[in-house]
Amino acid sequence: MTFVRTEPESDLRRKDHLTFKGNRSQGRHGWLRLTPAYSLHLVQDLVAGLSRQDVVLDPFCGTGTTALACSGQGIACDTVDLNPFLVWLASVKCAPYEEAELRHTRKFSRQAMAQELNGNDAWAPPIQDIHKWWSEPTLRALSALFARMTEEPASGARDLLHIAFCRTVIETAAVSFGHQSMSFRRADPQPMLFNESASEVVLGHFERAVADVLNTAVETPTGSARVFLGDSRNLDALLPPERYSAVITSPPYPNRMSYIRELRPYMYWLGYLTDGRQAGELDWKAIGGTWGCATSLVAKWEASPKILVPWKGFDACIQGIKEHSDLLGRYVHKYFEDAALHVASLVTILARGARVHYVVGNSKFYDVLLPTEEIYAAIFEAAGMGNVVVERIRKRTSKKELFEFIVHATKP
Repeated sequence: MTFVRTEPESDLRRKDHLTFKGNRSQGRHGWLRLTPAYSLHLVQDLVAGLSRQDVVLDPFCGTGTTALACSGQGIACDTVDLNPFLVWLASVKCAPYEEAELRHTRKFSRQAMAQELNGNDAWAPPIQDIHKWWSEPTLRALSALFARMTEEPASGARDLLHIAFCRTVIETAAVSFGHQSMSFRRADPQPMLFNESASEVVLGHFERAVADVLNTAVETPTGSARVFLGDSRNLDALLPPERYSAVITSPPYPNRMSYIRELRPYMYWLGYLTDGRQAGELDWKAIGGTWGCATSLVAKWEASPKILVPWKGFDACIQGIKEHSDLLGRYVHKYFEDAALHVASLVTILARGARVHYVVGNSKFYDVLLPTEEIYAAIFEAAGMGNVVVERIRKRTSKKELFEFIVHATKP
């Protein structure tokens, strides 16, 4: 394994463009703000080294950043995710749209703006403590707007409307994104400005979201993007052998940050979740998931004697974490067992000479620094990958020891 640091540490701090923040104004990439998105600029740099003969895989789809970046350059990309909402989101972001679909989306928006939203009897999603998210007047307005969308037949236009609605849902919610993940703020029972009604506020957000989405939906991606619902630990059961010449991805970090926590409002509104148990069970299936019942399941999890994590300091690292928290020790151990299973399945579907690029972040649990980049590098080497290089790319906005890396490797 080779370790590369290309810039002085002080320069590694000034790189917000290499986070999800850099995606906000980047066309379709900015359609919906989610922290699972990793840097478009970083992906574009990696894609720039490919040709149109390459076939790319992203086994941790997230918001579809890799697939959309490849599609914009005419490069074929397949991507996989366990979360059906993220599969839908990536598919919608990568899809071409006909002029008739764009016209219908505009028409719906104009008609919505002409009528007040009165959702006294409209359905609202069964989110626990829903008024932590929205005040009662705002919730009624959102429910009325969504009720009108349910009358739309399945089409590209309805997908675009749902994107705009998701934007409206989060922009009118009592949440803040001042930290790594979402946090709640006090829900003002009357959050109106300039004597606007809740209906006017919701429709204003929706109108702006539709305009923004339509502005970039007219662009037609030129590369083939396919999005699969599946488990990245069993890629060989989902995808053809020896197909992919490149992998560009960012797996979940081992930091107990549950992505489904932030995705829940969209998933409830669009029908991908109907109760909290489903959210926990889905997170349990994901690598690094700890939401809801997933936490209690991690507490019962036992390591498999058949799956070895090949980094030489792994056992000592796990033991050091367990001295503070048995739960967190099990969580980290399970994370890297899952990562080892993932890499074992990955190598079977890579073509000879395939290059892989994994964007990962290290973690710290109590006084134990977890070198995620070194562990992934060791897993790649144990799986027969060569030319393994670890490149440190930026300082993260958290503890001073935490950085982001790219782990590069090649299949012989």
